[in-house]
Amino acid sequence: MTDNPAEVVRYRTEGPVAVVTMNRPRYRNAQNSAMTYALDDAFYRAAEDPAVKVVVLAGAGDHFSAGHDIGTPDRDIDQTFPRRAGLWWDHVGRPGAESRFAREEEVYLGMCRRWRDLPKPTIAMVQGACVAGGLMLAWVCDLIVAAQDAFFADPVVRMGIPGVEYFAHPMVMGPRFAKEFLFLGERIDAQRARELGMVNRVVPRADLEPEVMALAGRIAAMPALGLALAKKAVNQVEDVMGLQTGIDSAFGLHQLAHAHNAEVGADSLAGHDARTMRDAQRDGTPGS
Repeated sequence: MTDNPAEVVRYRTEGPVAVVTMNRPRYRNAQNSAMTYALDDAFYRAAEDPAVKVVVLAGAGDHFSAGHDIGTPDRDIDQTFPRRAGLWWDHVGRPGAESRFAREEEVYLGMCRRWRDLPKPTIAMVQGACVAGGLMLAWVCDLIVAAQDAFFADPVVRMGIPGVEYFAHPMVMGPRFAKEFLFLGERIDAQRARELGMVNRVVPRADLEPEVMALAGRIAAMPALGLALAKKAVNQVEDVMGLQTGIDSAFGLHQLAHAHNAEVGADSLAGHDARTMRDAQRDGTPGS
């Protein structure tokens, strides 16, 4: 059974709050390009609607997002989509790094940067898995509210890759723990993520949506321009602290790892797929 591209992201409003929901629950909301561009459409829709004051990003089903799609029937890595995040060429039909760099610069890194700059407050509503590429989607949001069953991991060092494309790890959890997080590839639970400053609030699973919607409603009562300027001010300070430069530097290392894997092995993911990465990862044990 394949996805209906029109349904991979759902959009609804509740008063001044737009709720954008990733809708591939049978694949734990793994992100293919169809989902990425549908998310972009939804965020633009929210940005352009003067009635929307706050945007909530959610995942349908038991999990927020298990990361990039590296193995579902609808993995669309070889399909062309209209480029929006930059002017790099279409990756389709290009060899080697020409293809990988162009696609990931557009679909992963470029999109995340665009969404971070949405001039309205965004809240990630996280339950279950928030892994690898899922972290990127949560991290570009201004606030993260997690259910008690949420867990976080970036296991890609198992592939020989230094971390996901939007490399905000040192900023969101501090450099010392960022190294442990990456070196071990272990899951951390929601409470540990909150202790590290990565998550704002942790609530019981049944209370997650009511808590997020109540929080969004209180934020929405503030002046729109004040919210936009406060968000921009904090983002600018992060950038002065080196966030964007660090991401660019790490992205180059990320591409080097892909190229190395492709040169010495079977593919750019060191032979891993969604199943091997999932099976390797265990709570509290080294893994992916």
